[in-house]
Amino acid sequence: MVTIITDPIDMNSAYQHVAADEAGAVVFFFGTVRNNTQKRAVERLEYESYDAMAIRKMQEIVDQACQQWNVQRYAVIHRKGNLQIGDMAVLVGVSTPHRADAFDAARYIIDTLKKEVPIWKKEVFEDGEVWVDAHP
Repeated sequence: MVTIITDPIDMNSAYQHVAADEAGAVVFFFGTVRNNTQKRAVERLEYESYDAMAIRKMQEIVDQACQQWNVQRYAVIHRKGNLQIGDMAVLVGVSTPHRADAFDAARYIIDTLKKEVPIWKKEVFEDGEVWVDAHP
């Protein structure tokens, strides 16, 4: 499952999709909206994307992870629209036979997603707003 949605991410549904009888490890990463950045209070985030291109790129990244690690099942879900403090912006979940592959594959997917997928983030503060580079 690779998708971009506007509704809140359903963690239980994602877990049901990722869990596999062959997998001894399931790892999830949840990216959430924090209340500050560089000592400025954040009110909310706004995400925009070019969905067709973003989903295609997300699938390429997952395919690369599946080739490199023994990924049994996966879910990569990104939200767009207005997100409030504490909202989940992105979920990456993978299942593998062993934990090392699960951690490595999940980290590869989220790190590469943030570098390469055309999803843009605007931080909205009390005193202004700015489009930010999503790359860490």
